[in-house]
Amino acid sequence: MSDGIESAMAQAKAAAGDKDVQVRGAYTAQRALEAGVLDEVQIHQIPVLLGGGRRLFDVLASQIELEIIRVIDTPAATHIRYRVRR
Repeated sequence: MSDGIESAMAQAKAAAGDKDVQVRGAYTAQRALEAGVLDEVQIHQIPVLLGGGRRLFDVLASQIELEIIRVIDTPAATHIRYRVRR
């Protein structure tokens, strides 16, 4: 189906019932944030700079405010969970 991220998320939520729906990848997350259909963002930051790949927040059309829900810091990674403010 190619009828947009809003439709894809609605279908995924309907299929998931009470379970969470997750999106993977910067492009999909960007589209879902812009469409206002993403409730949370979880970042796993590792202590390595790769120098390539798609930037998650570089091309958003507008400012999106986030609220930190949880931070778990380990030697291997920092895991940050945000709620998208509406």
